[in-house]
Amino acid sequence: MREFQILFDIPQLRYLAQDESRLGRRTETSRVITAQGVKPKAKVAWPREAFWLYGVVEPWSGWHWTQQYDHLNSKHFQQVIDDLSQALGDTVAVMQLDGASAHRAKALVWPDNLIPIFQPPHCPELNAIERLWQHLKRQWKGENFDSLAALRQRVEQALTQLSSARVQSLTSFDFILDALLQAAF
Repeated sequence: MREFQILFDIPQLRYLAQDESRLGRRTETSRVITAQGVKPKAKVAWPREAFWLYGVVEPWSGWHWTQQYDHLNSKHFQQVIDDLSQALGDTVAVMQLDGASAHRAKALVWPDNLIPIFQPPHCPELNAIERLWQHLKRQWKGENFDSLAALRQRVEQALTQLSSARVQSLTSFDFILDALLQAAF
């Protein structure tokens, strides 16, 4: 397939998974192990400040790309796909998305180098980027942030430290890699 692409000057084709995650100052909690009869104590905050992290991963290579916005809407999503299209250059990408209304807005203008593929409803486990969101949120489990700016800074720090190998290990589902190999991506 690669030889065919080179011979006929066909742009490289990539598979991407896209989603958004709401990140807020609410303390991330989960179960913890303690001695029998001991109830764990932790300060939990419930402020109603949050932002949205729009993200894209390429499971095959571990490449990732994100942008932060205050809301999840079609206006911001249009900006995301426009910026992503520009970042990809001449590369054509098949991008897996969920069926969020922001992704299906009739006003969206899809760039020529992005081909949307919508996953079935109620199947977040099919989207590879969901595991990246879990990994990121696990890093600050139990932490309280004084401000939304402090949380944004923590998220940026975590994303900067994220290696391609780590993203690849989190997002490379066997069924995705098998499908890509069969399709000669």
